[in-house]
Amino acid sequence: MPSPLLALLLDRIRAAGPITVAQYVDEALYHEEFGYYARARQRSGRDGDFFTSVDLGPMFGELLEAQFEEMWRVMSGDGAVGEPAPDARFDLVEAAAGHGRLARDVLDRAAARASGFYRAVRLHLVERSALARAGQAETLGPHAQRLATGSAELPAGVRGVIYANELLDALAPHLVVMRDGGLREVYVDAGDDRLVTREGPPSSPRIEEYLTTVGARLEPGWFAEVNLAAADWIRTAGSCLDRGFLVIIDYGHEASRLYSSSHSTGTLTTYRRHVSEHRDEGPGWLMDPGERDITCHVDLTGIALAGREAGLQLLGVVDQTYFLLGLGLAERLLEDGSDAPLAVKRRLALKTLLLPGGIGSTHKVMVFAKALQCQTLRGLSLGGRVT
Repeated sequence: MPSPLLALLLDRIRAAGPITVAQYVDEALYHEEFGYYARARQRSGRDGDFFTSVDLGPMFGELLEAQFEEMWRVMSGDGAVGEPAPDARFDLVEAAAGHGRLARDVLDRAAARASGFYRAVRLHLVERSALARAGQAETLGPHAQRLATGSAELPAGVRGVIYANELLDALAPHLVVMRDGGLREVYVDAGDDRLVTREGPPSSPRIEEYLTTVGARLEPGWFAEVNLAAADWIRTAGSCLDRGFLVIIDYGHEASRLYSSSHSTGTLTTYRRHVSEHRDEGPGWLMDPGERDITCHVDLTGIALAGREAGLQLLGVVDQTYFLLGLGLAERLLEDGSDAPLAVKRRLALKTLLLPGGIGSTHKVMVFAKALQCQTLRGLSLGGRVT
């Protein structure tokens, strides 16, 4: 049976003409009724379509808590790690929070190990899906009282940290291809009873300007994504952050690698039941809109430049493995050496975060600061190559 969103998109295109891939992906993922993320509270995990670090258990959030607590101390001491006042306000803002699982893991750890930090937290969960927002208080459980706002938009005047785990890869990109005659954009058009792709002139001069700014040099026949929405989101986050930190966790590459022969077919893809789908009748991401995840790799160079434009200082970019090791991942592996089933499960999950080629090396952590002097943070203390 065709997805209900397919009929809506076909009618829209027949009435008004082809749409950009960015417009298509935004509808497929975020349509308020039929979008992929709007129709279920949770899409990740063993029974979902993809895994995130959060699906491995609470350890990821517990390690993040150590970083956020240090940020609170740095801000309270104006650069020196001291003992902050117990009531020092700290905005903890999670973007693309879903129903709040990661925030729950962070606050569980804070409540158990850092009571001063816990009392200072004002939690803000940012999520476009109304269905997911409706379940946040239940997920937070005993921490629901810390929830200051649950909204589709970032709050203004943030003094603390804004963090986003796997958000930018799910923002809708423009898809372009270089031809002998110059840059072309890929559009989504209506076929007889399905969606098809067409090429046309770029929909905005910002697309070519972006590629020039990041130093991309596409050869004829190369496809690439230009994610203006991701750069715009960083600028918005920077404007919402009065003082504090921005932490981005996602998978991607520097522009020199992303826009190269190694990714000449582009990175836009779809996952269903943990498998990337390809079909003979067209790209998998164009099939059954609203029924599958759509994602593309993040341009780390473009994100860094957007952060600078927003008045942010880039403190570092590291593989997630090194970030978590700096926060005590190795020590956590040694905390409980028992053979109890729960302890074994936790150790296996922690090791999964370290495995070469897995989440730990494919995901990068970018840390920005604004309006403060900051020493090296624990999560950046080991450096770490960016693969």
